[in-house]
Amino acid sequence: MKKEKKNRHVIREVAPGSIGEEMEIEAGDVLLSINGQEIQDVFDYRYLIKSEYIEVLVEKPDGEEWLLEIDKDFDEDLGLEFENGLMSEYRSCSNKCIFCFIDQMPPGMRDTLYFKDDDSRLSFLQGNYITLTNMKETDIQRIIHMHLAPINISVQTTNPELRCKMLNNRFAGEKLKFLDTLYENHIEMNGQIVVCRGVNDGKELERSIEDLSRYLPFMRSVSVVPAGLTRFREGLYPLELFSREEALDVIRMVESRQKEFYERYGLHFIHASDEWYITAGLDFPEEERYDGYIQLENGVGMMRLFIREFGEAYENLLQEGFFQKAAQKGPQTLTIATGKLAYSTVKDFAGRLMEAVPGLTVHVYAIRNDFFGETITVSGLITGRDLITQLKARQEQGTDLGDRLLIPSNMLRSGEQVFLDDATVADAEKALNLKVAAVEPGGEDFIRAVLETDYAMERENENFVYIKAYENT
Repeated sequence: MKKEKKNRHVIREVAPGSIGEEMEIEAGDVLLSINGQEIQDVFDYRYLIKSEYIEVLVEKPDGEEWLLEIDKDFDEDLGLEFENGLMSEYRSCSNKCIFCFIDQMPPGMRDTLYFKDDDSRLSFLQGNYITLTNMKETDIQRIIHMHLAPINISVQTTNPELRCKMLNNRFAGEKLKFLDTLYENHIEMNGQIVVCRGVNDGKELERSIEDLSRYLPFMRSVSVVPAGLTRFREGLYPLELFSREEALDVIRMVESRQKEFYERYGLHFIHASDEWYITAGLDFPEEERYDGYIQLENGVGMMRLFIREFGEAYENLLQEGFFQKAAQKGPQTLTIATGKLAYSTVKDFAGRLMEAVPGLTVHVYAIRNDFFGETITVSGLITGRDLITQLKARQEQGTDLGDRLLIPSNMLRSGEQVFLDDATVADAEKALNLKVAAVEPGGEDFIRAVLETDYAMERENENFVYIKAYENT
């Protein structure tokens, strides 16, 4: 019988030596079903192939159907990659949040930057945070049935009426009931609150923290992050930045509850993102309070982790005589460009390296975000245009930038040599007449990239998991 195309999953690649290759499955074949069940998406596929015996129905390019009986180890993979990695269409966001970063994007950028996803499957696959607003009870039951975890939830507030207002979705408040269902079924969760000044801060934030703490220990963490505001907010909900005193208030509220939660559950649970501490002019919390950096991708503890890794690497390399060997190479000058958020820490590290290695000159510059506005301070949202323009101005003023420029890897599209605005590394190298290399977010990576000329270039050819820039900071 002719199969409907919506459930036909085209195989892009078959891993050498895999079960798929052994069964003569090839690229271009179409997966139709497993154990007689049609495949809705990648989670169906992963769940159904776990068994030790499965029946796989595939269609060959000539239309012939093969029913393959496969005996294998439990949870052993078939080695198949599909043209659509999700094996389904992405679910777009049905909200119009008052703080949405994508609504603050200028026109004329590449189409993919304007797509708003709110897909629960990406929460499990990529760590994305979802609002639950386009999920149904059947979706929640599917998560429970398949034991999928953790699920990352963008809560914003536990006040149902306020949540409807913030998300501009009349169903946003009632969807909070799914938190109860997930908790009752022991599904691990992480939460996020994007705080908007005068909206869900103060007493509302205090309420949300108290309400969410009732889901401990299955809700293992909640991050509190400030809404990111670009200069493209014309016609949008009026929001303002937090002052130093207001940032201090948020930190006091968060830290006042951490000890209580830790004593009861062994988790500090509620965490303020790094930007609050920088805005307030405070040092970052000690490492123990981050509970193993559960919320790292939300900018919670990234700077503390970087500081710790740098310190450990510095001491180890000092004992190995690494800095002495680096000094023997003779004088060298290079430049590091980063965002305002990390500038002071990176500048301090560069200073320590210059003290350890005579003849080393490191210029560190915080690139002002003229494209989105100066309120955006993370390196991951710096455009190639801003980078080139500001460093070119330094050169025209007579500054010798050296022969190398180091940038954080999150300035570039994951796995590519392209900035957010589609400018390329090659464009920057040509304009500035120096070699540009991306540095991974690690203390030893930073030291070696500064002191070993080819280190960052060699690392770019390896495979990494890139830490995403959190779009709301």
